[in-house]
Amino acid sequence: MAQPASILLVDDEQDIIKLMEIYFGNEGYRIFTANDGIQALEVLKTVDIDLIILDVMMPNMDGIEACMKIREEQKMPIIMLSAKSTDIDKITGLSIGADDYLTKPFNPLELVARAKSQLRRYHTFNEGRESKEHEWIIDDLIINTDTHEVWLDDKPVHLTPREFAVLELLARHQGSVLSMEQIYRQVWKEEFMESNNTVMVHIRKLREKIEHDSKHPKFIQTVWGVGYKMIKPI
Repeated sequence: MAQPASILLVDDEQDIIKLMEIYFGNEGYRIFTANDGIQALEVLKTVDIDLIILDVMMPNMDGIEACMKIREEQKMPIIMLSAKSTDIDKITGLSIGADDYLTKPFNPLELVARAKSQLRRYHTFNEGRESKEHEWIIDDLIINTDTHEVWLDDKPVHLTPREFAVLELLARHQGSVLSMEQIYRQVWKEEFMESNNTVMVHIRKLREKIEHDSKHPKFIQTVWGVGYKMIKPI
């Protein structure tokens, strides 16, 4: 990927700004900060921002007003932060253009995970994004058949050519079950023998690399007595 995404952190509490800077900085993102809505709008005039984390309660211009002004011209994802936890507060934030809403105090790791999810969705469905027929995005997993790159949680996954070929085949048939014989014939281009456990070994290695928990696989599922399938995103 060309360069890390840029994130604008907007909050008048410096301790929270510093906390978010540490966590997002550790993930390699480019970080910009502002103390209120007015400063945030000034940053947006000079910097291309991919995602905004916006506090609701701030002096000068609060997050609600800032969000509405941002939405007049820009469509990057916005995650709102607020000490208010009632449903009406969340509904208000989402109804004015926010994409997600997190209540303070929050878990920084959860905030990072939500930010990653919003960034993936934005770059996948952004109308201005170049069409990529050679790319599959399955939840946290990205498979690029043009560059033979695989990313999990925005981190590169290194596969052997055979492992990538198996993964690509399953991705091309998302939701469909492929038998071990079908996989072997199409990837190895050889006749399959019942005693051959090559496919099983490669599936195990793939799971160790692309699954968050290889013992409870999410992406590559076993259909007992039939074969394997790649989940199909909802």
